[in-house]
Formats: sequence, structure tokens, C-alpha cells
Amino acid sequence: MGDQQKNTQEPDVNQLRKVRREKLADLQANGKNPFEITKYDVTCHATDIKENFEEMEGKHVSVAGRVMQKRVMGKASFCNILDLSGNIQSYVARDSIGEDSYKDFKKLDIGDIIGIEGEVFKTKTGEISIHASAVKLLSKSLQILPEKFHGLTNTDTRYRQRYVDLIVNPEVRDTFIKRSRIISAVRRYLDGQGFMEVETPMLVANAGGAAARPFETHFNALNEDLKLRISLELYLKRLIVGGLERVYEIGRVFRNEGLDTRHNPEFTLMELYQAYTDYNGMMDLTENLYRHVAQEVLGTTKIVYKGIEMDLGEPFERITMVDAVKKYAGVDWNEVETLEQARELAKEHNLEFEERHKKGDILNLFFEEYVEEHLLQPTFVMDHPVEISPLTKKKPENPNYVERFEFFMNGWEMANAYSELNDPIDQRERFAAQEEAFAAGDEEANHTDEDFLNALEIGMPPTGGIGFGIDRMCMLLTGAEAIRDVLLFPTMKSIDK
Repeated sequence: MGDQQKNTQEPDVNQLRKVRREKLADLQANGKNPFEITKYDVTCHATDIKENFEEMEGKHVSVAGRVMQKRVMGKASFCNILDLSGNIQSYVARDSIGEDSYKDFKKLDIGDIIGIEGEVFKTKTGEISIHASAVKLLSKSLQILPEKFHGLTNTDTRYRQRYVDLIVNPEVRDTFIKRSRIISAVRRYLDGQGFMEVETPMLVANAGGAAARPFETHFNALNEDLKLRISLELYLKRLIVGGLERVYEIGRVFRNEGLDTRHNPEFTLMELYQAYTDYNGMMDLTENLYRHVAQEVLGTTKIVYKGIEMDLGEPFERITMVDAVKKYAGVDWNEVETLEQARELAKEHNLEFEERHKKGDILNLFFEEYVEEHLLQPTFVMDHPVEISPLTKKKPENPNYVERFEFFMNGWEMANAYSELNDPIDQRERFAAQEEAFAAGDEEANHTDEDFLNALEIGMPPTGGIGFGIDRMCMLLTGAEAIRDVLLFPTMKSIDK
């Protein structure tokens, strides 16, 4: 059935496209080539007119947008156009725009981009409209939009042709407008706290600062292999050494990993570093930042994601990783003294571990398996084992653990923060341990960064730092079910031509 239906539809689409090209050829032959028009004076948008009708009624306006509907009825017609803000109807009468213009109007296609001048009024049915005095074709659409306004539901096509998705699905447009507002709100909050926005290299010799496989590339001019950054950390810390005290960067990072509903190989990370504070200061900042952004963008601190209500207005829970594993897995890690005991416990709980895994790695496996899914409300999980935290200060009273937290909501990791390691001797030892892990088969391990160690030797003040996943924040605040729904152009498998 599918093939048969396809065969009957294909010629129709091709025929419709042929007709559009013929219309364009006619316009060009008559000196009306729409692609030669360079500008159009837009005085307001659809929503401005609708929301301020009492002031706008009777006013002369000019709007521009894409024709989404057209009803031709003899000497008078209606059309509906879509601009950035939304839809507005226009009443187009032959006697108001002139006979030739009306003939041209009747030949317009759905998808054409037009400018309409006229007076704001309300129709007999109560719809706010523009009584057109002039209609101008600004760009000809040669392709066919999906049949219905909500006809583009195939997700693969929606992601590949986001430009069509934005035209036909208003909720998609709203999501991306909201995403822009979220990032602006983050910037405003940090700027107000005295942070300075900076930019650091994307092409790096040593991709450090996170546990991830990098993408590799080659720089012809210097005949050197480079990598795309996997985090922002090591350059931002150099700026703390340089005395900038409070810095942040919002930018794309790249990780050579799989695709799923929460992962895309390039994604937006925000990292910030603040001198003279620790991970407790980062917890306070995170709580205040999330509250501020939700209030500014959504107008409330209560968000509902897939039926789960999360209240950013309440104090966020704070729990250590050891206590969380005890609470949800029933395992008291304080009684685990040796690597052998940790391995036995893992076997009892059917947790798969690797030969290279240390005691702290196994604690983290318990956490990932038993705890994460329960962390629906805003929660700070603190004090990670030193083995999985190569860039973090140890807890003075218990050097097996570090001053680190991960922020969770909806069972997802939303942010990761440290009291930053500023001891260059300790940092060199941590890098050495990472090199050993790499040699033992851990492709995500960090490598020694000599210039970064040199910076630490110059001297870095006590510092708190944090990395936020901006895409996940956008998912929670917009209700998007997959990371692809908050990325304008997500990574897709190439279509075999």
C-alpha cells in the first residue's frame, strides 16, 4: 500500500513544483522577479497587533511573513501569514489593492513570503485582521510545505529540515525562543554577580577537564594533530591564575560518544570559576541561578516535567554519595575497607566492574545503578571518591574523598562542581594516575597537561568551579523529551544519496 500511495503522490508533488517554477518564470518575464527585492519596511509583528488591538485599531501597518492559508472568493479574499511572533489574517479586496495586484495575489502559493500594508480592523466574526491596501511578493517558495500545518510529525525529517519544522510546528518555535531566553537569563544572573564572560580555544593539543573521548583533527599549517575540546575547565582555571577571579564561558564542547535522548556529540556547556570560594559557594550559586532562570523565563519556580513537579523554590537536598548509596542500595560503604571487599559487594549486587576499577570507581557504580533514578527533586550529591575526581581538592579530614558535588534533577546529572585542586604536586600525581588508567584501557582518562601544571605552580587561589549542561536545563524548562528537541540542528546520520 505504502509504495502504491507513494507512486500516486510523487507526480503530484513534482507537478506542483513545476507549476511554481512556471509562475516564477512568468513573474521574471514580466519584470516582477521577487528575488530582486532587497528590503521591505516592517512596522510591526502579528502578535503586537493582536495584543494591542485597542491602540492599533484603524492604524496603518505593514507586516511581512509566509503565506500559510489562502481563501480566494471572487472579488475579495482572505490570507493568513506567519511571522516570527505568530499568525495574522489579512482581508484582501480587489477594489482596495487594484485589479493587477489582485490577479497577482490570486496566483500566490502557500509558503510564499509576502509583505502586506493596510489598516487594522476586526472582521464580523471577531478576528483581528489587516485590511490590505497593498500586497507585495518578497520571495517565491519553490518547494511544497507539508500538507497540514501539523503535518510534519516524522521526527527524523523534523530534525533534518528544522527550517520546515519551525514553520509548521509553532510549539517548536516556542521551545527555541525559550531556549534563547534561558541562556540570556543565565548570562544576566552571572553578570549581576560580577562574573566576566570569556572565550577559550576549541582546537586544543590536549583535550582535558572531563572523562570523555575527543574528536581528532589535523592542522595543515603547523602539520600538527589537534583535538576538539571536551570541556572548558583547564583554560578557565588559567584565567583564575591570571587574576580574573570570576569567569564563565558558555560554549560548544565535543565528545566522541554515542547519541541518545540526553547525549549529542556536540552540546552546550557552561563552566564558571570563582576565586576564594569552595564547593559550598557553588551550591548556593547553583540554587540561586536555577531559581532566577525559572522565575524569569517561566514566571514560577515550580516546573512540571512529564508529570513530575519539581520545586526550585524549596531548599535543594544535600546528601553525600556514601549516604545516598546507603539510603537507596542499602550498602554501608564506611564498612568497606579494601578493594577486595568492594569487588565482593559488587558481585553480590550483579554489578559489572573492570579489573582497573579502584574502590572509589565501584562506589560510583553503586551510585549510578541504585541512586540516580531516585533523584527527581533538586539534589546535591556531595563528596565523591578521589579516584573519579582528578581535578578536585581532597577533604582535609578524609583524603579518600573530595570536595565535589553533582547536581541532580529528574534523575539526570545537571551540573558538576568542585573545590578546585590548586596543589600542583598533588595535581601531577593525579595526572599520573590518569595516565595509568589510560594505559590500562580507559580511553576517557585525562592526560598530563604540562602548561596547566606550570600555571598551578605560578599559583592559583582557592577556587570553586562548576559545569552546567545547558541543553538539559533547557529540556527541563521547556518540557522537551529529547536533547534533539532543544538543539536547532542535532547531529544526524547522513542520508546515503
